[in-house]
Amino acid sequence: MKQVEAAVIGTGWCGGIRAETLSRSALVDKLHICEIRPERLAEVKALTKPATATLDYQDIIRNDNISVVYISTTPESNHFPIARDCLRAGKNVLLEKPISLELWEADELITTAKRNNLKFTIGYSQRFNPKVAFAKKKIEDGTLGKVVSVLVSRHITRTLGTKIGKRVRLSPVVMESTHDLDFVFWLLEPAKPVRVYSQGAFGFMEPINGSHDIMFTTVTMDNGVVVMIGGGWNLPPSYPNYCSTWMEITGTEGALILDDTARDHWLNTVSGGQQFPMSTMPGEQVNEVFAGQMGPETLHFLEACIRNTPPMVSPESARAVMEAYTAADLSADRNEPVNLPLTNETLSAVADQQASCAAQPSYTPRRSRPACVQRA
Repeated sequence: MKQVEAAVIGTGWCGGIRAETLSRSALVDKLHICEIRPERLAEVKALTKPATATLDYQDIIRNDNISVVYISTTPESNHFPIARDCLRAGKNVLLEKPISLELWEADELITTAKRNNLKFTIGYSQRFNPKVAFAKKKIEDGTLGKVVSVLVSRHITRTLGTKIGKRVRLSPVVMESTHDLDFVFWLLEPAKPVRVYSQGAFGFMEPINGSHDIMFTTVTMDNGVVVMIGGGWNLPPSYPNYCSTWMEITGTEGALILDDTARDHWLNTVSGGQQFPMSTMPGEQVNEVFAGQMGPETLHFLEACIRNTPPMVSPESARAVMEAYTAADLSADRNEPVNLPLTNETLSAVADQQASCAAQPSYTPRRSRPACVQRA
């Protein structure tokens, strides 16, 4: 059996899941981890027993024996330089979303991976959700007939929203609805998005990072299918789920409703009150079983590298998602639809927004400034 040496750069919530998953895999000869927080590095080191543990990701770059790298760093502005360095060093890379903060960065990463004949994928874990996979099957086998519309509603608690919002100035469509844009575009292949219209509402998150609490985004596909995605991060702290998701797909021959609110595991205790365990979107380890999508996704990329097969999420599809949510942010700011693919004129408008955001203090009410589309 072929084995590889794998590394995880950034061992926070998601990176910790990936490190633990890899430490349990027979396909991993040696595991290496990198984390800038010494206390977290020691914690994950004790859990996963890696061959090496370092505070400097350049140690991973310099180790020629490492062929597979998972990048789970925050803030998201770190994604591009670390992924670029790994790809230049000849390492296969799984990078958490977003692929980058600017389209030219995504293009450079894709070009570098192709030039070096490397596997490069983005962590859109919802494609590994059994419910989403079932929807894909029912669309492909014709059960629903011709798809007419797709509706997705995804919300997370303000506790998690605050944690994300404090580290990066990106909107809920970029940080939350991005998962839904990815799997919906995947469900509807080979159709492509041609128009985006988005609106947002301000509330709890505005004084934290100037962001909308929620954004509703309508995407028109080139085959006429209409997609509506609502994404937000303002559920009250008492809400028992980290993530609550509902999906409806209608077709000429039927409809499919997917309840992904994780209310099927309901725990109520005297000391802890009402809880819905296993309700986080990445998932969690439950003894010897991983409950959720991130574990299988982690192993899938490892197997793709060993078998030399394409990973499920291509970087080109991740770039298409990036273009769509860039259009959504611009649409919400302008209160008008934005056509895809983005034109040079539209990209120039995005660049102007970025320059304006870079000149603003860390918080300026969004109603008083252009939307910060891709700038951390």
